[in-house]
Amino acid sequence: MNGAGTTRRRMGALAVALALAGTGLPATASDEFYGTLEPFASEAVYFLLTDRFVNGDPDNDHRDQGGGHPTFDRPLAPCDGEVGNVGYLGGDFRGLLDNAGYIADLGFTAVWTTPIVDNPDQAFTGGQEITCTGFNTDRGKTGYHGYWAINFHRLDEHLPSPGLDFAALNRGLKAHGLKTILDVVGNHGSPAFSMPVAQPQFGQLFDADGKLVADHQNLHPSQLDPASHPLHRFYNTAPELAELSDLNADNPEVMDYLVSAYLKWIGQGVDALRIDTIRHQPFAFWKEFAGRVRAQYPGMYMFGEAFDNEAANIAPFTLPENGGISVLDFPMKEAMVAVFGRQRAGFERMEQALYLVGGPYANPYDLATFYDNHDMRRLDPVDDNGYIDAHNWLFTARGIPVVYYGSEVGFMRGQLEHGGNRAYFGQERIDAAPESPIFAPLQRIAKLRQATAALQRGLQVNERLQGDQAVFYRVLQHGDSAQTALVLLNKGDTATTFEVSRYLQPGQWRDALDGGTVKVKRALKTEVPAHGVKVFVLDGEVRQAALQAQLAAAMADQQARTQRLAR
Repeated sequence: MNGAGTTRRRMGALAVALALAGTGLPATASDEFYGTLEPFASEAVYFLLTDRFVNGDPDNDHRDQGGGHPTFDRPLAPCDGEVGNVGYLGGDFRGLLDNAGYIADLGFTAVWTTPIVDNPDQAFTGGQEITCTGFNTDRGKTGYHGYWAINFHRLDEHLPSPGLDFAALNRGLKAHGLKTILDVVGNHGSPAFSMPVAQPQFGQLFDADGKLVADHQNLHPSQLDPASHPLHRFYNTAPELAELSDLNADNPEVMDYLVSAYLKWIGQGVDALRIDTIRHQPFAFWKEFAGRVRAQYPGMYMFGEAFDNEAANIAPFTLPENGGISVLDFPMKEAMVAVFGRQRAGFERMEQALYLVGGPYANPYDLATFYDNHDMRRLDPVDDNGYIDAHNWLFTARGIPVVYYGSEVGFMRGQLEHGGNRAYFGQERIDAAPESPIFAPLQRIAKLRQATAALQRGLQVNERLQGDQAVFYRVLQHGDSAQTALVLLNKGDTATTFEVSRYLQPGQWRDALDGGTVKVKRALKTEVPAHGVKVFVLDGEVRQAALQAQLAAAMADQQARTQRLAR
C-alpha cells in the first residue's frame, strides 16, 4: 500500500470529519465519545491449544490409538534446538478447568480454545514431509490441534472426562468469570488425498448420528465427480490448502451441516466465535453463516482469521454487507513485531496500523489485537522487556487484546510451529509462572484494563508516538460513563521524564497503577520507568476544547462510515 496515498486519505477523512463535527468547532461537554459499544470489547482473551496446555486427565490420552500410525507423542527432529511434536500430548478440558483460576488471576476474562470437534484417529501418511520452516507440511501429523474435523457434531475423545463435557467446561469457566470463545472451521475438514493407502476417516465427514455424508476417497480434488457421486458433493474439485478436504460453499447442505453443528455447541455456553481461514470462503458464505447464528444468538461477537498484513484485504470481512465479522488485526501484529521484537522500531511504526480515522474497517476498535499465535513465529524480543512493552501497548491501545498461552513467561520465544511454537506447557510451568519477570507486569496492566472502561471502549487520541515514547488518551463518554485515561509508555532502557500538556484537561487525575492523585493545571510531568507504563485517569466529562475537537472529529468519521455502510 502506498504510504503517501494512505496519509492523504486519512487527512482528507479527518478534514471531512472536522466539518461534520461542526465546522471545526469544539463539541459540547454533553456529547458522547466512544470507540465502540460492542460488549465484547471489555474482554481480554487468553488463547490456548487445549492439547498443549495441561494434561488434567491421563485416562483420556488414548496412548494406544492409531495402530501402525499412532497418534500420541510424535516428536520431530530438532529445529533451532527445540523438539517439536505433532502427536497428541494430553491436554484436555480437565487441565484447562483446573487452571481457570490461573487465567482469571492473570487478568483475562475470556478463553479461546482450539476446535473441540472430532478429528482422525491416526497420524496422516500423505502430504509433504515436515520441515522446520515449512507451512502446510503435514506428513506424520495428527489432529491434536483440532482443525481436521471428521465430525463437527461430536467432541474429540481426547478432551472430555466423566462429568466434564463441553457444557460442563463452560459452566466451570463462567464460575471463574471467564467467557468461552469457540473456534469455528468452515473452510475444510481433514486431509483427504495423497495417502499411499487410504486411511479411515481422512477426507470423510459424518453427521450427528454417525452416518457418512461425505467422502473424498483419497482422490485428488480434480478427480472428484460431485455430479454423479453424492459423497463428493461436499467438496470442491480444486485443491487449496495443502491436502485438506475443501468444503463447497455453493452446496447448501454444507451450510446446513455446519450451522446445525455450531448452533449445538453455542447452545452449551459459548459467548463468541473465532472463525478459522475466513478468507478461503466467499463473503456470501460468511454472511449467511453469521446471519443464521445471530438469528438465534443476537449480537454474537465473531472475529475471523484472514492471514494478511494489508488492512485493505482483511477489512471487507468487517463490513455489514459481508456479515459484520471482525478480524484478527494482522497489520497491527506486524507493527508490534517490528516495535517490540529484535528490530526495536520506534512507536511511530504503530501509527500506520491503528487506522483511527479514515480507515477501511467497519470499526477498528472491534478488532482482535495480538502479536503472535500458533500459525507463525512466536514473538522474539531482545529480552523479557520486549514482552512487557508489548503487553503495556496491547492492553491500553485500541482493540481487544489476545495473548497466546505461555507468553506470560516468554515460552518458546521465536519458535515456529515445528520448532516448539505449539509445545506442551504443563502444570509445572504454570505453577512457576509468577516467578517470570514478564508475569507480574502483564497481570498488572491486564487488571488495570479490566477495571478501566475507557481502556476497553474509549476513543484513542494520540499525543505522541515517537521513538521509545507513546502518549495517548482513551476517552469514554457514554450513558453514565465519563472517563479519560492518559497512557504514557516508555519502552526505553532508562527511566524518562514525560511532560504532557496537549489535550490535557485541568483537574484531579488519579494515578491508576501506583495510587495517589495529581492536581493538573497546565501540564502533567512524571517519570516513567524503563519499560514501564503510567496511566492517569480523570473521571468526568471532557471540557478541554482541543481534545473535544479531536474526539468530535473521530466520532463524526465513525458515524459517517456507519451510515455509509448501512445503505
